[in-house]
Amino acid sequence: MAKQIDGNVMEEKKTYNKFQWFLFIVIIPLLFTVALALIVLTVAGVNVFELTKKYSSHVPFLSSSQENNNSSSIKEFQSKIVDLEAEIIDREELVTKLESIIESRETDLETLEIENQRLEEEIIELQAAQEDHKKTLKDIINTYETMKPKKAAPILTALTDEEAVKILSKLKADTLSSILEQMEPEDAARLTQQLTVHSENDPSLNEE
Repeated sequence: MAKQIDGNVMEEKKTYNKFQWFLFIVIIPLLFTVALALIVLTVAGVNVFELTKKYSSHVPFLSSSQENNNSSSIKEFQSKIVDLEAEIIDREELVTKLESIIESRETDLETLEIENQRLEEEIIELQAAQEDHKKTLKDIINTYETMKPKKAAPILTALTDEEAVKILSKLKADTLSSILEQMEPEDAARLTQQLTVHSENDPSLNEE
């Protein structure tokens, strides 16, 4: 029994000695050599990772795996590029539509501004014409005020009733009565009646 145990111990020692020999003679020197080579290559300015990648491409299994990864990455990038291009096209179309809307509104605003300017010019012209008319009418009234009633009466009866009433309604009361006295009774009665209607419709005309 003791001999058998001693034999097992000796066998285990031999196995352990072989492992130690392999570790110290093969593994440790190999690791040291690799580490030293990496240090030397790095100091020499060689990109170890790029070099490893280059030589790994020549290894069948590694190169195949790398190609598959590259192919998958390229497809993903291409898919992303297509999606981004579609999004850019959509945004460009949206920008074009918005620009069209803005241009349309600017055109409408310009049209409204032109129309407003035209209306303002017309209002100014009408106001100027009204002022001229008032001035002209005032000059005519002053003329009849200074004219002798006997001379003014036939001139007014020769006008249309509308024109005559417009002038007579602006005359002073004493001048009006003097002119009506110089008219034919029928003309005086007719114009007096129209003056009454005119005064009722627009009392402000008798305020001057």
